[in-house]
Amino acid sequence: MRQNPERRRALLDAAIDVLAEEGARGLTFRAVDARAEVPKGTASNYFANRAELLLQAGAHVHVRLTPTDEFMDRFANARPSREQTRLGMQDLLRRIEDNRNGYLALLELRLEANRHPGIREELTRTIKETLEENVRTHLEGGFPGDRTTVVTLYLAMTGLFIEHLTLPAVLADDAAGPLVDRMVDLIVPGPDQA
Repeated sequence: MRQNPERRRALLDAAIDVLAEEGARGLTFRAVDARAEVPKGTASNYFANRAELLLQAGAHVHVRLTPTDEFMDRFANARPSREQTRLGMQDLLRRIEDNRNGYLALLELRLEANRHPGIREELTRTIKETLEENVRTHLEGGFPGDRTTVVTLYLAMTGLFIEHLTLPAVLADDAAGPLVDRMVDLIVPGPDQA
């Protein structure tokens, strides 16, 4: 397998775009090569098979959705509060909106995971680890609420993202940003509820 990191990243970015725009069935080595504008056969030199391409694309989505170091420094140095949680969720919304194809590709991977147990196992592991890391960060950081708070907020945000990115007309009268604020207010305990 080839090891050029820049070429691998370009192929994974192309795979994410193909997944988002054509669905999992459209994800072929040929489609990825065409999207990445590389010679035919390039993707097959980097990935052993389609399942590996799917899994690595899924992992790469998480890299593309990672908060900036600058945001994380500001976030980590602020007092843990409902307001900080709100700022974190607003930043997540911004990252999802900025990387729409990444999140849509992740939805495609979830659907593909229902058809392929190996992909399901790996995607479940990745998503579960991310959720558990969020729970750990929340609790160890001294943010208000408990594990149920984090899981509930995760489920609410996931539902919002699905509607906002796939059927935006459903929420046409309700802007996503204010909805995030309202969800945080409803789910995360305030100072008078601690």
